[in-house]
Amino acid sequence: MANIATKTLNDGAKIPALGFGTGGAHFGKSADAAASLAIKAGFTHLDTAQAYQNEDSLGISIAEAGPSIRPKLFICTKLTLLPPGKSVREAFLESLKKLQIDYVDMFLIHSPMFVVGRMKEVWEEIESFQKEGLAKTIGVSNFRVGDLEELLKTAKVIPAVNQIEYHPYTAKSAQPILEFNKKHGIATESYGGLTSIVKQPGGPVDPVVAKIRQRLISTTGKQDITDAQVLLKWLEAKDLIILTTTSKWERLQEYLAAASLPPLTSEEVQAIDDAGSQVHFRRYQIMKHMDAPYVANAPAPKL
Repeated sequence: MANIATKTLNDGAKIPALGFGTGGAHFGKSADAAASLAIKAGFTHLDTAQAYQNEDSLGISIAEAGPSIRPKLFICTKLTLLPPGKSVREAFLESLKKLQIDYVDMFLIHSPMFVVGRMKEVWEEIESFQKEGLAKTIGVSNFRVGDLEELLKTAKVIPAVNQIEYHPYTAKSAQPILEFNKKHGIATESYGGLTSIVKQPGGPVDPVVAKIRQRLISTTGKQDITDAQVLLKWLEAKDLIILTTTSKWERLQEYLAAASLPPLTSEEVQAIDDAGSQVHFRRYQIMKHMDAPYVANAPAPKL
């Protein structure tokens, strides 16, 4: 396995700071080939979700890796919007079956919009999974400050993680969430961190990243440093847990190699922040509530 740094969560669990996600381009598709490649490359943190519709294919990769590998893996899945009559426990146990494992290392509420009017009862159920050892760590995803405040009014367990879309073009709007997370000991996990170069190229962040890349090349003598690695170092400087995804071996190696590069200077981090603040772009429109003011018991989306 690759030597990936870990972060200690508020419940004492250690989470690999760099993970492989089966969302994005893998959404609704078989992810076993890509996940097996990621495991082979050395990724141990594997992220999926009920909504991605590919837990079963990740389960194939986990099974093929063998029982000796399972204790080295950190597997996360997330609760989706449940159809009428289906319980949280039923959905959770289905996930375990699909993943071919008897516990997950982390279980998240995928979105507050999936538990509108039920947040207290749903979180209590998820807390019970942790007590039973079925989910070692529990947390949330795509929660705004208002959503977190609502949850913390009744929660017995503070979420260990809040996973959000975080890249230069969402950083400004997400700053209050990062500050709230830090205040309450909740780790922030970034997905979509390479959006500015993958899905929104040509923006004000590009020349700043290119300049930093040239500085790193000059400093290290490594000619193969990439823009993606610069952004990974920016996310690292923010003390975030980072999720990436790809189906290409060379990209997996590129992402893992970023850890060995020198850190960005505080001025370089600020330069990316400043450039990113000029544009607001959210790649995942299904999470557009993140840009809306918090409203208690807002209507839930339709399946």
